[in-house]
Amino acid sequence: MASGTFCSFPKVIIVGAGFSGLAMACQLKRELKCDDFVIYDRDAGFGGTWLANKYPGCGVDIPAAFYSLSFAPNPDFSNLFPKRDEVLQYINNVVMEYDLSRHLVGNTEWIGASWQDNDNTWLVSLRSVTTGEEYTQRCNILISAVGALTNPNPLNVPGVDRFQGDIIHTARWDQSVSLRDKNVIVLGNGASATQLVPAVAEDVRSITQFMRSKQYFLPGGNNTTISPIWQNIFRYVPGVLLAVRFLIFLYLETSTPQFNLTKTGAKMRRETAEISERYVKENAPEKYWPLLLADYQVGCKRRVFDHDGYISTLNRDNVRLTDDEVIALNERSVSTKSGATYPADVVVLANGFSLTQYDTELCGRRGRSRQESWKGAGYIKAYESIGMSEFPNFFYILGPNSGRGHTSAVFSIEK
Repeated sequence: MASGTFCSFPKVIIVGAGFSGLAMACQLKRELKCDDFVIYDRDAGFGGTWLANKYPGCGVDIPAAFYSLSFAPNPDFSNLFPKRDEVLQYINNVVMEYDLSRHLVGNTEWIGASWQDNDNTWLVSLRSVTTGEEYTQRCNILISAVGALTNPNPLNVPGVDRFQGDIIHTARWDQSVSLRDKNVIVLGNGASATQLVPAVAEDVRSITQFMRSKQYFLPGGNNTTISPIWQNIFRYVPGVLLAVRFLIFLYLETSTPQFNLTKTGAKMRRETAEISERYVKENAPEKYWPLLLADYQVGCKRRVFDHDGYISTLNRDNVRLTDDEVIALNERSVSTKSGATYPADVVVLANGFSLTQYDTELCGRRGRSRQESWKGAGYIKAYESIGMSEFPNFFYILGPNSGRGHTSAVFSIEK
């Protein structure tokens, strides 16, 4: 759908075509029988982070039966922890089932919105990614389905301009760049890096991975293939897939007491730390133990589940892990704070994202911005993480303080 084709403004505008926007659009049709809405997204299609992320090894770290919409169960996942292509295929299947493609205006950025007191509508400012043209669109209801993992952190060190290799962020992966027989630098040791390193280790000449902070690495489900027999059971036996989904939910919820400041929570945190320590010491080279064993309380950061054998990959001769700091790029190498130099043909940024989903200019009644509203409150807030005072008919999905570190984001989106 091209911009500017509406003879009158839509009732609802959804910004974002990832899981949040997908769920909202489906529920508008399912629950409210509303077909009068438009979805804007900076990318060309549906998928959000699953469309943007194409790096080798990209996949889910939550069991697939629970990383899906409750009203659109998928019996066809081939693995308990499917890879990116399967997740994206699932999303596209839901799009087709609910006939959502005709509602999407892709390659369009949301640059702002203001509440119009005179006619009780939202005036939404948009920009075409392809042409740079800016225009506005009115609506009665505005829904922000913008995710946090959208703006990759840049590499802010001297020498980026003189580096003669490729610099790629995991969220902006260039599939035309081959890593075969290359010296690869990986910056970061979170979930993306933990998936990437084992996926490419056999093909590259060398990997040097730079880490900043320690993680709690926990054993994952390696090679957890779902057989055709189970797929048929999920498809044809009523209630089985729903029951599995519920059991996964219960299992994940059993971990939540460890985040409480109680005796039970302290005991569970110690047990989790012991599991992590045992897993690392049984599978990683001893020289890396000081880098892999976290020295802070469980729960301060999200745990990293090693579904792809990252810890054991550190035993390979062509894989190196260091907590040295990259301070400069040269033509075909990187220089570090310790004075060392490492060969580099490709620099992979697995260094996270700038959390800027609340930076877009949003003005409510009497022109009051949300930053002004939050400044007055003293902190970022939203009622039930969804709505804000003085911002009528504006709603968040996965809004302030809605993030959960132990369970499925899709579950949180629906709730």
